[in-house]
Amino acid sequence: MFDTVLVANRGEIAVRVIATLRRLGIRSVAVYSDADADARHVAEADVARRVGPADAARSYLSIPDIVAAAVDTGAQAVHPGYGFLAENAEFAKACQEAGLVFVGPPVSAIDAMGDKIRAKETVSAAGVPVVPGANDVSDVDSVAAAADRAGYPILLKPSAGGGGKGMRLVREPAELPAAVESAQREARGAFGDDRLLVERYVTDPRHIEIQVLADRHGTVVHLGERECSLQRRHQKIVEEAPSTLLDADTRARMGKAAVEAARSVGYVGAGTVEFIVSSATPDEFFFLEMNTRLQVEHPVTEMVTGLDLVEWQLRVAAGEPLAFAQDDVRLDGHAVEARVYAEDPARDFVPTGGTVLGLHEAAGPHVRVDSGLRSGTSVASHYDPMLAKVIAWGPDRTSALRRLDRALADTAVLGVPTNVSFLRSLLRHPDVVVGRLDTGLVERELPALTTESDPMEFFVAAALDRVLSLWPTGPVVDPWDIPSGWRLGGNAGTTMRLRAGNAEALVRVEGEPAHARVVVDDAEPVSASAARDGSDLVVRVEGEHRRYRRAEAADGAVWYAREGRVVAVSERPNLLASHAESVDAGPVTSPMPGTVLVVKVDVGDVVKAGTPLLVVEAMKMEHTITAPVDGVVSQLNVRAGQQVALDEPLALVTPEEGES
Repeated sequence: MFDTVLVANRGEIAVRVIATLRRLGIRSVAVYSDADADARHVAEADVARRVGPADAARSYLSIPDIVAAAVDTGAQAVHPGYGFLAENAEFAKACQEAGLVFVGPPVSAIDAMGDKIRAKETVSAAGVPVVPGANDVSDVDSVAAAADRAGYPILLKPSAGGGGKGMRLVREPAELPAAVESAQREARGAFGDDRLLVERYVTDPRHIEIQVLADRHGTVVHLGERECSLQRRHQKIVEEAPSTLLDADTRARMGKAAVEAARSVGYVGAGTVEFIVSSATPDEFFFLEMNTRLQVEHPVTEMVTGLDLVEWQLRVAAGEPLAFAQDDVRLDGHAVEARVYAEDPARDFVPTGGTVLGLHEAAGPHVRVDSGLRSGTSVASHYDPMLAKVIAWGPDRTSALRRLDRALADTAVLGVPTNVSFLRSLLRHPDVVVGRLDTGLVERELPALTTESDPMEFFVAAALDRVLSLWPTGPVVDPWDIPSGWRLGGNAGTTMRLRAGNAEALVRVEGEPAHARVVVDDAEPVSASAARDGSDLVVRVEGEHRRYRRAEAADGAVWYAREGRVVAVSERPNLLASHAESVDAGPVTSPMPGTVLVVKVDVGDVVKAGTPLLVVEAMKMEHTITAPVDGVVSQLNVRAGQQVALDEPLALVTPEEGES
């Protein structure tokens, strides 16, 4: 076994790999960019080495710098995690040439499965079923011809990579030209290769993948399946093992197909073979692709098999044989994982950012959290928005879902908006509860899943918190120090205007914090009390006990978390809307920190509401920004390639005369 391993990654996967290295008594080496100098994976490694600036291309994607860091720190092996260089054949080759063991499959296997076209041809020759379609198409005419043969609807996919990047669903011929243009642009940006493949779109599809593990001595086994059908924009959100769709016979046939796919390329290590299955015909499945690395969702397999996949990656890479055969693999119970992202579901899931002011992560029996967070972590737009994963196990699916929901309710990331509340809504959706899943479920149900909840309870808590901070303490209290709002004729209470997101309210607190009446706008008064318990705020409203985790931001806002909801509440300086909020012009601001990819208009262009103006990219996601009103583009403040901040003015659309 190795005595030193470099982890060529960051965030939660780097922390997770380092945990196994520590358990095995192996010295760990972390790498970091300037943006991650104070990151958790840096703090938890035995050694940490800077590899470049915040720009991923010059740090985590810099093969020479990472190989040099491994050599200089005495590492014998490099674990790539997932993402970045994990499926880069050139990186694996560079490690070998430097005398380092790449903890992953051979270069030949990465090459064979890294090109989706070649992968389909290879596994098809091995008898694995593939989706009807066409390979290696690069212009609209050839795509159109392939689509006609396969039959609409079709999926366009980049040949050179996965993860949902560049993937487009085309339902009819009229949509094809724009879809091809968009898919090729994203494919070139992500993979440097704009070749596409065309596949027939399977109706009511379910995304099911098989975990395989192979050693250098000819043994290849599968560890059961994972259900990954809950997706948005082709990105997985919730995964579970096993799937509710498969019976024992189908599981065995799919597992055998996955093993044959791995054997067809001489695979070694941990890998995943992905299949698409129609809900209507679950006994029929088609090969999608093979991921030649550890998957984000590997913890659910670990929880139902009892195996540490990172440990077995390391043992296989060190030349050890697998200590078990296929008949020894047993699936025990059920596990479900939810991905926590820095994104705002209420604003079309735009990436968010900020500094983690306070953090509480779930704990308890059969609950696991893989996280790259700690208090003080800065979440910026440089990298993928996934922050953590919350995983729960139960003896059956119902108990696993229930345990995961409670774990998410106990999760609080103060200072950075996340999707935790959305995840809880998704887990409680009736179709999810009974296991009636498909890859389109989330998109269909988005309006119900992303409806913003009334922040009234947070206004009550924040108002009481504010009064509590103003209320004098000590053995002697000067009556004039009491914030009672005293006027001639009696106490008026303390009045404040609070804002949370797009909601505002005028809140009045009468009485002292221990015995108060709170009025929000014109609602009925409620009896309430508040007290501090460490950094938490404990509120009782009409006899109901509520505990809020809280943290104060530098801009004066206070973040509160309860039951998976996190809200930032700020106090407004006045009661009137500003002039800028009432003018007829349509200001266009950036919904997220990122980079302007495309500017589609010029000053003077006449546009309609909804016309695409710009494309901004952040955390590997593109967001098209449209005109808010009919009018003329009167200002254009940015150019392609420019970095922009959250809410930075990008353009101004002025209504033409007579339209306001």
